[in-house]
Amino acid sequence: MVTVGVLALQGAFIEHINMLQCLGVRAVAVRLPQELESLSGLIIPGGESTTVGKLATAYGLIEPIKRMADEGKPLWGTCAGLIFLARRVEGVNQPLLGLMDVTVKRNAFGRQVDSFETCLSIPALDPVSNPEERGLPFPAVFIRAPAIDSVGEEVQILSRLDQATIVAARQDNLLATAFHPELTGDFRLHRYFLAMIE
Repeated sequence: MVTVGVLALQGAFIEHINMLQCLGVRAVAVRLPQELESLSGLIIPGGESTTVGKLATAYGLIEPIKRMADEGKPLWGTCAGLIFLARRVEGVNQPLLGLMDVTVKRNAFGRQVDSFETCLSIPALDPVSNPEERGLPFPAVFIRAPAIDSVGEEVQILSRLDQATIVAARQDNLLATAFHPELTGDFRLHRYFLAMIE
C-alpha cells in the first residue's frame, strides 16, 4: 500500500494529510528519521523555511531525506518546502536539502499582508484530471511565497505566474510549488504527486 509522509515539523502539514486521506491514501506525519523508512514519498509543506531547516538538522532528518531522493522516491516541496529542496537560495544562509537544481528567492511577492490567490495554467495536470477538470486553471494560494528565479537543464517548468515568474517545477522525482495546493479544494496536484509515486 502507498504510504505518503508529510514532514510535520511545523506549517501546513495537517492540510496535506487531510487531502491525501480524502484521496484514499495512507498519510503519516513525519518528525523522526525512522518514520521515513517505509514511505513511498514525502511532502515537505509550507511554514517558515529557516525553522524547518534548523529543526530538520536538529532531528537528524536531512541525510535520510536525501537518501530517499537518491533512491528515486518522490519528494514534493510546497512554499517553504520548495526553499528547503533548492540547491540555491538568494541572500540567505540556512540548512537546505540542496536537491533540486533551482535558484529560489524567498518572500518574492512581499510580506504576509501581500499574500494573494490567483489562477494558474498547469497543463501537466490534465492526465490526472477528471474530464470536467481538464484544462481548468488551478487555484493557487500564495502566502509570503518564494519564487524560482532560474532552473537547471534537467528541470521542467510546470507553471509561471503572468507568463514570467516560475512557480511550479519538476526534476525527475522532485516536485516543487511556490504556493499552497493543500489550502484549496483542488486535488489535482496531490493526484499528480501520487502518479509520480506510482
